[in-house]
Amino acid sequence: MKTKTENLNSNPDILPIDDIGDDHIGTNVETPMKEDAFNLSDFDKKKRIAELFSEIMDVMGLDLTDDSLKGTPNRVAKMYIDEIFSGLNPENKPKIALFDNKYQYKQMLVEKNITLYSNCEHHFVPIIGKAHIAYISSGKVIGLSKLNRIVQYFAKRPQVQERLTNQIAEELILILNTKDVAVIIDAKHLCVSSRGIKDDSSTTVTSFYGGIFNTPDKIKELQNYINN
Repeated sequence: MKTKTENLNSNPDILPIDDIGDDHIGTNVETPMKEDAFNLSDFDKKKRIAELFSEIMDVMGLDLTDDSLKGTPNRVAKMYIDEIFSGLNPENKPKIALFDNKYQYKQMLVEKNITLYSNCEHHFVPIIGKAHIAYISSGKVIGLSKLNRIVQYFAKRPQVQERLTNQIAEELILILNTKDVAVIIDAKHLCVSSRGIKDDSSTTVTSFYGGIFNTPDKIKELQNYINN
C-alpha cells in the first residue's frame, strides 16, 4: 500500500511535499490544527517540547551537559508556546473594544509600518516585515494599538504570508462590521534568504482589498499614504 506522501509524489498533477514547502504554497485558508490541539495544557506542551528538542540536539551531536546548552530545550519550549507561536491558542486573542465614531470621520484611516514577526510553516524560520492596515468606519472605530495586536496575534503562529494577510483582513471585517478594509504585507522570508535559493534582496508583498478599497482610485490613494 502506498503512503499518502507516495501517492502525492506519484501524481504528476500534484506537487511533491518537498516542493510545496520550497514554493511556499499554502494548502488551507485556516491555520491547520488538530481537533485535540488543546487537550494538553501549556505546561505539559512545554515539558514535551523540551524533551523532544533535547533529542534533536542529541542527534546533532551537541553536548547537553555544557552550561551554555543544557537550558536550551526549556528555553526553546517556552519560546514556542509563550512567544513566537502563542497565536495558535485562541485564549491569547486580543480583547477588542470599539468606540463610536463621534468625530464622524468618514475617510480612510491608515496605520502603516506595523512591525511583523512570524515564522514560515514550511521550515520554521522567521518572516520579518511590515504590515499596513486601512479601514473606513461604518460607525465604530478601534484603538490604534489593537490593530498592532491583531497583526501580532495572527503572525505568532506558523504561517504562509497569503493566509496571514487574509486572516488579519477577515478579523477586521468581523470586528468593525465593514467590508471597507485593506491589508498589505511586505516581508522578507528567511527560508528564501538564508537557505535554498539564498536570495537576500527579495521581499514578498501580499494584499487584501475589501469593499470600497477594491477600486483603482482607493488603491492608488492608499498606496500614496503608505509610500509617503
